[in-house]
Amino acid sequence: MATLTPASAQAIARLRAYRPPPTQWNNLPLSRRAAVLILLFADRAGDLRVVLTMRAGTLRSYAGQAALPGGKSDTLSETPFATARREAYEEIGLPLHDAQLPAPFRVEHLCQLPSNLARTELGVRPCVAFLNTSSSSSAAAESALIPRLDPKEVAAVFTAPFHNFLREKDEADGLAHTSASAGDFPGAEAAGFKADWYRGVWTDWHESRWRMHNFYVPVGPTNSSQTVVRPKKKTGPQPKITHPSPPAEEDALERQTRFRVFGMTARILVDAARVAYGEEPEFEHNAHFGDEDMIARLLKTGRLAMEKRQGDELTREDFKNAAVTKL
Repeated sequence: MATLTPASAQAIARLRAYRPPPTQWNNLPLSRRAAVLILLFADRAGDLRVVLTMRAGTLRSYAGQAALPGGKSDTLSETPFATARREAYEEIGLPLHDAQLPAPFRVEHLCQLPSNLARTELGVRPCVAFLNTSSSSSAAAESALIPRLDPKEVAAVFTAPFHNFLREKDEADGLAHTSASAGDFPGAEAAGFKADWYRGVWTDWHESRWRMHNFYVPVGPTNSSQTVVRPKKKTGPQPKITHPSPPAEEDALERQTRFRVFGMTARILVDAARVAYGEEPEFEHNAHFGDEDMIARLLKTGRLAMEKRQGDELTREDFKNAAVTKL
């Protein structure tokens, strides 16, 4: 592994030392619990990068969107890290145990961040981990491990510069010519996004103003620090797939020079970078971390029950009631 830059070493140290406030995650019923893995590693220059996925277009939720590896908990006894690691194994093939990783890699669990409330009414717990190696090894994760991942349930695995989630522009030199075209994200230009590294807008959510972050991560062939891993093509007779990914979808993904990271995933990455680097973003953002307070208020009003009935969606009225509920 490349030697961490001083800024990267300090970021890992801050994450190791971080202690989140009390969480409502453990008060949620099993059907409302989820976790995601923020897996960091050092690139050849010693800067931190984070592993992301492009979700398959056939999935029921957030189809075709960039996401962190993760998903719903299986049992009430499953911890957030256990959920995140299991889902990362199922989605991208990241081994559950260090002994199953190629030498000299190991996964160090650093910290958990405050839970976020997803639009699917899940409490999502971000779990931060570091893909570490022995100090005597020169193995680089981006060349020795990332390409060996096996995207089983996603359309692609890619990485992004972690510190850049605090910046309005690409920090790496020579990326200006890799700007995404309007064809990469239909409707992006009409929505006011110029497809540089960052665009943000304010929107209404949780009865308050929320900053919607949009990051455009370079994945084109001119970006030497990027490795995009796609599902392995199998040979020989294959079982019939009920809902295969449309060829047009796969072709469109391969033509993109940047992948858009937005919504809750972008917000989680911004907050994780704020904790890691001890800096505030260059762009406007919400000051608080996660949604622990709102989750607590919704639970107290009787929302986020074990069973979600058809058509039972959180409404503006629900958030109004929660906002005035005393804890």
